Amino acid sequence: MLAALLLALSADAPPALRVCADPNNMPFSNAKREGFENKLVERIAADWGKQVAYTWWAQRRGNVRNTLKAGACDLIPGIGSAVEMVATTRPYYRGQYMFVTRADRGLDLASFDDSRLKELKIGVQLVGDDGANTPPAHALANRGIVQNVRGYLIYGDYADADPQAPIMRAVASGAIDVALVWGPVAVWYAKSSPVPLKLSPVPPADGPLLPMQFDVSMGVRRGDDKLRADLDAWLVAHKPEVDAMLARYR
Repeated sequence: MLAALLLALSADAPPALRVCADPNNMPFSNAKREGFENKLVERIAADWGKQVAYTWWAQRRGNVRNTLKAGACDLIPGIGSAVEMVATTRPYYRGQYMFVTRADRGLDLASFDDSRLKELKIGVQLVGDDGANTPPAHALANRGIVQNVRGYLIYGDYADADPQAPIMRAVASGAIDVALVWGPVAVWYAKSSPVPLKLSPVPPADGPLLPMQFDVSMGVRRGDDKLRADLDAWLVAHKPEVDAMLARYR
């Protein structure tokens, strides 16, 4: 009797939108469902009469292989539009790297060719120690600016409630003079900084092979054409709503 009841309840439950997301990666997502990626997929699911079923997995190397490609989920809500291992939707926002400085310093940096960068203490986000680093790190290295650069792992210390915050805190404290930070992260942490911070867009450097702006999409498995088409249609139909949602996260 109990087994039959459970089966009946399961049959009546709406199908789930299976999402893989990082449980500690604000402003994008967290296990409390506070990030803008959480809000986006939950809005889509509600519109489709579904619940979101999360598989939580840190967005580190191997993330796609161990989640989407392993069948643990059907959707990753934030992934570079040019990533080839998945099928990506139309972009729903574009992000850009930022120069981050204390507002009271008046540095007003606007180019990698600013001569002051050879003397200032610089913080950059690093992916790892094997050379697969962020575009700003490569742009500085191309100019021989390495001795005065301090790296901060882009994933941060996962034991920290805000693993990407240390690079922003270092600017606020004066431990470094300028940081080069992915825009959504920079904006998110700047708003809670104890001292005012200035954010300036990083311009293109060294041609198209080293862009400083990236389109961001949602990713599905290759061959999952229906889900991709449904997501694209939803993003088109709800663009003003998506833009307003992103604006709330600045």
